[in-house]
Amino acid sequence: MMRTDSDFSRVKMNYQIVAPRIYEGRIESVVSRITTFADMIQLTHLKLQQVMARMVPDGVYLDADGLAEIDLGNGTNYNPQEALNMFFQTGSVIGRSFTSEGDMNPGKVPIQQISNGVNGGKLQSLITTYNYYMQMIRDVTGLNEARDGSTPDKNALVGVQKLAAANSNTATRHILQSMLFITAEVAECLSLRIADIIEYSPTKDAFIRALGSHNVATLDEMKNLHLYDFGIFIELMPDEEDKARLENNIQAALNQGSIDLDDAIDLRNVRNVKLANQLLKMKRKAKAARDQQAQQANMMAQAQANSQAQQAAAQAEITKANAKTNAEAKLEETRNQLKINYLQQEVESKKQLMQFEFDLNSKLEEIRSGSNDVKENKREDRKDARVDRQAKHQMNMIEQRKQGDSVNKFESSGNDILSGGANMEKFGL
Repeated sequence: MMRTDSDFSRVKMNYQIVAPRIYEGRIESVVSRITTFADMIQLTHLKLQQVMARMVPDGVYLDADGLAEIDLGNGTNYNPQEALNMFFQTGSVIGRSFTSEGDMNPGKVPIQQISNGVNGGKLQSLITTYNYYMQMIRDVTGLNEARDGSTPDKNALVGVQKLAAANSNTATRHILQSMLFITAEVAECLSLRIADIIEYSPTKDAFIRALGSHNVATLDEMKNLHLYDFGIFIELMPDEEDKARLENNIQAALNQGSIDLDDAIDLRNVRNVKLANQLLKMKRKAKAARDQQAQQANMMAQAQANSQAQQAAAQAEITKANAKTNAEAKLEETRNQLKINYLQQEVESKKQLMQFEFDLNSKLEEIRSGSNDVKENKREDRKDARVDRQAKHQMNMIEQRKQGDSVNKFESSGNDILSGGANMEKFGL
């Protein structure tokens, strides 16, 4: 017998057995529970064979008197052989409702089919009995219709079918656990046996010749290992429901952004659902940590960018203010210079205007003085002329007086002569 290096009190048997349902030293097997129902199913099957062996085919009843009353119209009578041939070939029958005397014909249907089925529904009763014992076997073993897929109901919901299949799996779970236990124990015994062969067995040379020295040298490292170092564990392959549940978790994580597409591909390659769920948790945590670091880096970069932007904006504002100040100073300087130039030009213009006005006034004064002189001279000349005319007139008057009073006087009596003379000074002359 084999012993482990970690526990010498533990001994491995040469044969691996398992008894999942043992009570008071007695093992209740599934076969013992279904033996009675299987025997009844076999007996029912034999009865069905007997009933089917004694069944006769359907027959035909022929009324010869009914055929005697039939006239085919060609001078011949309708004999039984021709009636049977016509019935089996075409399924048609010729009959008469009245006899030749006009009475009712009791044999108006001369040929009638006789059904020779099982009396009392014996065959259907045996079939019902067969199905009953088959259902009893399903109830005893737990293998229902939802598991074997024999008669699934088209109207049954998917959840109901899965529930029935789960109940059936529960009824036979001990068989699966027994198989897993035996497989694990056989693997442990093989590992211990190989280690014993390499270290103690006299058949080591034969073992080397069978496997090769290189492979045996690789296995030679196993003799110093404990049993738990091998890590012999058996995990069941996930079913479709477990795969669908894992896929739903992956899709939910993808939709939430908890994992990346690369993580989803890695998770789908893991066959163990438990390990896949644990890996999904680790991937989510790692993704959250990466996202947090990326967010912090983005925040720092954003803060740095904002600081640089603020510094650039402040520098731009300072440059803009300086440029504006310089522009305003230049503009004010330009305005002052233009104002000074304008004042200088205005002074020059006023000087020229004043000089022109002075020259003009001087000329006007000269002209006015000359004009006054001319006017005064003219006034004096006119005054002298008037005085001369008055003197001449007086002289003429005196001469006329001397010549006589008969001379007509055409001169005015003095009303048309202005007192003081014709003075034109008021007219500016």
